[in-house]
Amino acid sequence: MADQRDRQDLEDYHDEAYFETRGSKRVIDSDVLRESVTILRARKPLVFSKHESVTDAVRAMKSERRGVVLVTEDGSPASPVTGVFTERDVLLRIVDGGRNPATLPLGDVMTGDPERLSEDNTIAEALNVMSVGGFRHVPVVDSAGRPSFVISVRDVVQFIVDSFGREILNLGAVRTRQREGG
Repeated sequence: MADQRDRQDLEDYHDEAYFETRGSKRVIDSDVLRESVTILRARKPLVFSKHESVTDAVRAMKSERRGVVLVTEDGSPASPVTGVFTERDVLLRIVDGGRNPATLPLGDVMTGDPERLSEDNTIAEALNVMSVGGFRHVPVVDSAGRPSFVISVRDVVQFIVDSFGREILNLGAVRTRQREGG
C-alpha cells in the first residue's frame, strides 16, 4: 500500500510540475511565482495620446471591457509609455472633481510616469508591485519603454486558478453570483 502511494505521489509530481508532494498534502510550488509575466494571458493594451479626450478613452475601455488605457506621446504602441488612465481616475479625478470628460484631455487626468514592469519580470515581482503600490493594473514594456501588454490582478488570479483550480476549489465552497459594478 505504501509503495502504491509513493508511486502515485511521484506520478503527481511529474504530471503537475508546479506542485510539491508532501505526504498526501499538495502545496503550490514557488516556481510558479518565478515564471515570467509573459506567461499570463494578457491582452494588447489600449493606447492613446495625452491629447485625446477622456470620453474617447472611456468609450474604448467600455467596449473592450478594460479598466485601463496606456498613454504614449503620439498615441501609438511605437512610442514609450508616459502615463496610465484607469477607471479609478474617472471616479476620483473627473466625477469627483465635477469635470467634463468630453473636453478633458487624458494628459490632464492620467497618472504620469507610471510604475512599469519589463517582460523579464516574474509573476512574484508583478504581485509585489501591485500590492505595495495598490495598483490593479501595471504596464509591461519592452527595453525601449514601449507598451507590450498590461497585467491586471485578474490576469494573475486567472493564471493561478487555471494552474491550480482543483486545489483552490477544494479550499472551500465557491459561490458565484452576478453583480453590478466593480
